[in-house]
Amino acid sequence: MTHQNFDQMRHAMIVSQLRTNTVNDPRIVDAFASVARERFVPAERSAVAYVDVATPLDASGRALNPTLTSARLIAAAAPVAGASVLLIGAATGYLAAVLAHMGCRVTAVESDAALVATARDLLATETAVTLVEAPLDAGAKAHAPYDVLLIDGAVESVPDALVAQLRDGGQAAYACWDRGVTRLCLGAKVGATLSALPFVDMQAVRLPGFAAPVGFTF
Repeated sequence: MTHQNFDQMRHAMIVSQLRTNTVNDPRIVDAFASVARERFVPAERSAVAYVDVATPLDASGRALNPTLTSARLIAAAAPVAGASVLLIGAATGYLAAVLAHMGCRVTAVESDAALVATARDLLATETAVTLVEAPLDAGAKAHAPYDVLLIDGAVESVPDALVAQLRDGGQAAYACWDRGVTRLCLGAKVGATLSALPFVDMQAVRLPGFAAPVGFTF
């Protein structure tokens, strides 16, 4: 593959995936058009980096979300330039780079040590991103509060620990996993509570460590 091939695939992704699915904000489109996704996937998968499916990263089962899924989450949360974003599920750093290109200040949390090492290399010159190795459900309290919580994957529930790190009135975008169906959700924090509603069913990779709390039973 040549740079020209990847440029053409990236352009095709913008035209056929994002713009045809309500992702038209110029800042978001420009960011996805500018960040080379092929750099953030294993070399043997670079040729399919722009296919509209999840891209496996390693044998552990972790994968990058389909580009459209991540783009719809960002479009829903609509972070402004200068916004402080808590990104959960940083993986190799792709979405952190996209958000940084949009002018956001990103705290990107990843629990997988190998993925963190890759992300550190790929984001070495990205001063707007702080990469934190920690359990995904713990977030990064030291840098709170955040304007936006973005979970780049599907979870059964959003832990209170993450909600607590979002400022009052802040936005949260994530995918909710419910018995095999994933729905993208958008919510706002009011007081200590996050209220969110689904806005579209869409494929999303499931993130580890986010099982729903077991309810009390008699």
